[in-house]
Amino acid sequence: MGKSMEYTRKLAEFCASVSLERLPAEVIDKTKLCILDSFANVYGSLELEAVSGVVSYIRSLGGPEIATALGCGFKTGIHNAAFLNGTTAEAIEGQDGLRFGGNHPGTAVIPAALAVAEYRGRGGREVIEAVVAGYEAAGRIAAAMHPHHTLAGFLPTGTCGAFGAAAAASKLMGHDAEGMLNSLGNAGYLSPLSMAEHLMGGYTSKIVQGGQAASAGLTAAGLAGAGITGAPYVLEGSHLGGGFTQITTRSEPSLERIAEQLGEHFSIMDIYFKPYTACRHTHGAAQAALELVDREDFGPQDIEAVDVYTYHIASVAVGKGVTGESTFVSAQFSLPYVVAACLIDGEMGPAQLREDRISDSAILELSQRVKVNVDPELAMAYPGMTSSRVEIKLKSGQTLAKQVDIPKGDPRDPMTSEDVAGKVKRFASQKDEKALDEVIRLSLELEEVGDIKELTSII
Repeated sequence: MGKSMEYTRKLAEFCASVSLERLPAEVIDKTKLCILDSFANVYGSLELEAVSGVVSYIRSLGGPEIATALGCGFKTGIHNAAFLNGTTAEAIEGQDGLRFGGNHPGTAVIPAALAVAEYRGRGGREVIEAVVAGYEAAGRIAAAMHPHHTLAGFLPTGTCGAFGAAAAASKLMGHDAEGMLNSLGNAGYLSPLSMAEHLMGGYTSKIVQGGQAASAGLTAAGLAGAGITGAPYVLEGSHLGGGFTQITTRSEPSLERIAEQLGEHFSIMDIYFKPYTACRHTHGAAQAALELVDREDFGPQDIEAVDVYTYHIASVAVGKGVTGESTFVSAQFSLPYVVAACLIDGEMGPAQLREDRISDSAILELSQRVKVNVDPELAMAYPGMTSSRVEIKLKSGQTLAKQVDIPKGDPRDPMTSEDVAGKVKRFASQKDEKALDEVIRLSLELEEVGDIKELTSII
């Protein structure tokens, strides 16, 4: 295998070399926002009944009190903490994401980084470096296979997230480039399958994909530190055709994306944030519906029918409706439900994912009058634009319409630090506001935090 083919090694060498001193200021700022946004999602997820079950299970295991179960009031071992924190970062479906990779790297990378940092007594500077390295690994690998990896039946948040978690953990463990290479090699062997069938079927095991990836990545890096080796060509594969990108796609991966502009353009700068607790493919329609509610004088009782026009992938991924027995996972991935909730409640947050809200007859009845349509022009504009148009036909005969081409949170219409701080307070409405202010302050000044426990202890 020629040097030009060694994409895994190039990625490992870069991840091992990430240094705060050499990171652009905007990359550091974006990284801190990603970490703060992750805390917002943890707070929001703790309101879900299914998450309470996971918390109870992990608490029941006991174990060493090493790493914080964020927002849960106890500590546990690093693997269980990473698993639980990855689950809570994922479950509310408000997590950050990479449009070019179809994945949500933060739910694996950040929990892994925090767990190792607590265990090793690392500070905010080291956490920032680790998270940047982790996002590069998870994002670039996902981008090399997108969308073929998802179309082959996998969720890249879990599969690619394991590589990101391994890179972050390896960085915090002080590994050199060879140790990072073995961490990535081991991650390819330990990466979860993360089957898309579970999401599409609305099964609640979907929520653990970030946690499983975080835990697998920790194991991969820990084993590398213990001398366990992984294939140094785990991504591109050998003549046997067994590389990670080969066996998890039904198409030719674009391997050049793994090393393209490596060190010049950072994957984390392409990350979007979510203001709403639903699949990103619903956000254009959610934003349009909320803007119509805010702008026009009408109520749910005035609505005759609603048409949502969107792109093809959105219609497939989130076009289905819900019933009174649907899980919150199904609701998060239902354009009809999300639009109906926005029109009735005027918001789409943690409260709209509670069981009693999903089964509410008013929302269900309105959701049945929401029709999802593919608009050829919007389909042509994807993925450059993730456009959706909402048209509301009123009983009076009037039609209200709003189209959103770039949903809020996209780097082209970003959520600011004030927006993300507001999301923290909105998702953690039951928490003490002074404590939340301190979480926000320390997160935004993370490079000044000498020991990460100063932050994790107050979440």
